[in-house]
Amino acid sequence: MTDLDGTGTTGSLARHTDYGQTPLTEAGIDRDPIAQFSRWLSEAELAGVYEPNAMVLSTIDADRRPSSRTVLLRTVDEDGFEFFTNYESAKGQALMVNSDVSIVFPWYLIHRQVIVHGTAVPTSAEVSDAYFASRPHGSQVASAASEQSRPIARRELLEERVRELEEKYAGVDVPRPITWGGFRITPRSFEFWQGRSSRMHDRLLFTRAADGGWRLERLQP
Repeated sequence: MTDLDGTGTTGSLARHTDYGQTPLTEAGIDRDPIAQFSRWLSEAELAGVYEPNAMVLSTIDADRRPSSRTVLLRTVDEDGFEFFTNYESAKGQALMVNSDVSIVFPWYLIHRQVIVHGTAVPTSAEVSDAYFASRPHGSQVASAASEQSRPIARRELLEERVRELEEKYAGVDVPRPITWGGFRITPRSFEFWQGRSSRMHDRLLFTRAADGGWRLERLQP
């Protein structure tokens, strides 16, 4: 690699950004972490963060291998976080054998991050049906056509399958594939991270208490 700044590191890696002095305090945070997350999600959207509902989902598969990928949050409420996928995909199979997950919302534009640890279980068929029915027709067809995560010899084969299903379901609803549906993540911890100058970041951690409430503590940066 080319040394652009004389430090032995390329310039883009050595670049430093001052994150400012917006505080995150115990007095200012909502003691309900779901409410606090929802507030930050709204602020990320208002700030113009691209895909503020995009989250990095990390799983452990049957061979104890970690894997991470970006998925889209579709619902958040007092019961947790909901997203949808193919149950036979790599992430779907991993979640079926190990329900422990981590999700990260990396809102770089506003110097914030939220990390959630929890347990993921499949949603009911009724929930999956309702969400699938709300999707654009093209997305329904694509979900029915793709055996997600499985190898395919060439893209043209998948495109041919899409065309076949478009003709089959022209003008009619696409039935939800039995292999496609939702997962709901029940959180057991939340870490809210606010970037600040000189790496003196604010980190506030909520952990689920035995009585079902939330315990709040500050972590060092």
